[in-house]
Amino acid sequence: MTPGAARPSPGWRTAAPAPPYNPNAPPTRKAGGPRATVTSTAITQRLRRSAMADLQDELQAAGEAGELDTPPDPTRAEPAPKRGHHPPGAEPIAPGDGSRPDDDGAAATPPATDAATARTAEPSSELAEAHAFLAAHPVADGYSGLPWVLRQLPRYDLELGEGGVDTDVPRMRKGHIGALFWSLHLPEGPAGERAVDATLEQLDLVRTVVHAHPEGLRLVNSAGETTDARNCGRVAVLLGPAGAPAIGDSLGILRSLHALGLKALTLAGASWASESGLTRFGEEVVREMNRIGVLADLSGAGEATVRRTLALSRAPVVCTRSAAHALRPHAANLPDDLLAALGEARGLCMVPLTAEQTGPSVRDVADHLDHVRAIAGPECVGLSGTYDSGAAHPQDLTDASCYPRLVDELMHRNWSEADLALLTWGNVQRVLRTADFTARAARDRREASTARIAELDG
Repeated sequence: MTPGAARPSPGWRTAAPAPPYNPNAPPTRKAGGPRATVTSTAITQRLRRSAMADLQDELQAAGEAGELDTPPDPTRAEPAPKRGHHPPGAEPIAPGDGSRPDDDGAAATPPATDAATARTAEPSSELAEAHAFLAAHPVADGYSGLPWVLRQLPRYDLELGEGGVDTDVPRMRKGHIGALFWSLHLPEGPAGERAVDATLEQLDLVRTVVHAHPEGLRLVNSAGETTDARNCGRVAVLLGPAGAPAIGDSLGILRSLHALGLKALTLAGASWASESGLTRFGEEVVREMNRIGVLADLSGAGEATVRRTLALSRAPVVCTRSAAHALRPHAANLPDDLLAALGEARGLCMVPLTAEQTGPSVRDVADHLDHVRAIAGPECVGLSGTYDSGAAHPQDLTDASCYPRLVDELMHRNWSEADLALLTWGNVQRVLRTADFTARAARDRREASTARIAELDG
């Protein structure tokens, strides 16, 4: 057959059309053959044969006009460059160098969509491996000062990245943040009833902001809800930590804040949690926090408070903004003996990305992570961006989009995939699950405390 020529149709398809059907007409006969009755089954079969013939004609024409596109053979793809390999004559790019070509990779990728995130990073990008890892193991960030910043802004849209903050939705997606603790801390000053009122306003603001950004954010209160939010491509928002003054020296207010979503409380800055340690009422606060599932945050707490809380708490404690005191002396950083005690208690030290506490570079932050992992163990180290808190940040870690640079540095230091997965996501999930389990068990054994500070502390 000549290419492009039309295939002749079967004879029965070119026959003259049959006369209109007459129900009163006698059955037709074929010449020299038996009586043939036209039935619906015969009509259906003819229509099917006609459709198949048309399809074969189209396929034949396509094959004659030109071959179909051949799918790419994955076995013939160019291999990805090995880590540390550079083309001849090219200078290696230092980790954290802002001139890297992949700084804008994975900008609009939801935290939990592995395939989509992997496609946004160029195969030759030096951060491609970090982006691919974080697509599977996103960051659970321990501290954001965003609520207080948003109170001061006349207008913002976190999903569009409008407002000039460090932690909007595009930056969180680019940095692969899957969960984030929104701090309810207050600036220095409010105390007593004023502190309670201001905390309630902060909490209401967070809930309002989250509900106004349903495509990017979801309010959660447990490990299971956190995972569900991640799987739906939303950033899980956890409320806390709040400052100790937020409960107004009342266990009833503590329970009310928890009912509104509070997940962590900092044990510092109150008469019952001071440099001298926990008072009797302070110890009752810790027991009640265990019973309802509120995490004890010990960053900034006095050493006596840290030690007593570690001994008393049945749930894991967290330090939402603490690094290694041995590497950089700072009031909120933990000495090695407390890091070891935290590891024994299966707590969590979340290293902040602030220049004051860790140093001015990505390598300095990685040094603190190495140190905490070595002393407390890989199950007890986490990350705390501390963005939108007014703190200065290390170079190349200036906003929430920069986590791939830190993970890339740790990969260069031969952190295993298992340890990295614990650092970014697994350890926070463990702490949340254990706190929820402890609370369920405690509620079976213990009623809500009616203790008052005046009765216990005089």
